[in-house]
Amino acid sequence: QVQLVESGGDSVQVGGSLRLSCVASGFIFTRNCMAWFRQAPGSEREGVASIDYAGERTRYADSVKGRFTISRDNAKNTVYLQMNTLQAGDAAMYYCATKLDLCGYGGWWAGFTFGGQGTQVTVSS
Repeated sequence: QVQLVESGGDSVQVGGSLRLSCVASGFIFTRNCMAWFRQAPGSEREGVASIDYAGERTRYADSVKGRFTISRDNAKNTVYLQMNTLQAGDAAMYYCATKLDLCGYGGWWAGFTFGGQGTQVTVSS
């Protein structure tokens, strides 16, 4: 059973930074693509960033390119999302997700399994 425990969300001001973490269990972490998604109230869930099983290839939504960085530590079964220069539009519940395939297989933001409660990011001006 896939379990994903997200943490690191907080309330920050515009321009601030946060680092989210997601500890995974219940599957072979080193075989899976990992990603971060987010969902703001009244909006659909959107893909933010993904990273391949080896940590060598990443992909970002246009809205976060140059500001967010996804990384992973396979020894710790953990994926991170470093978020810099936060904007009001980044406020959302953030979820991590996993896919047993190449990240782009079937669509960059499709085919993922979610297994956590999410972590809330609030950005105030």
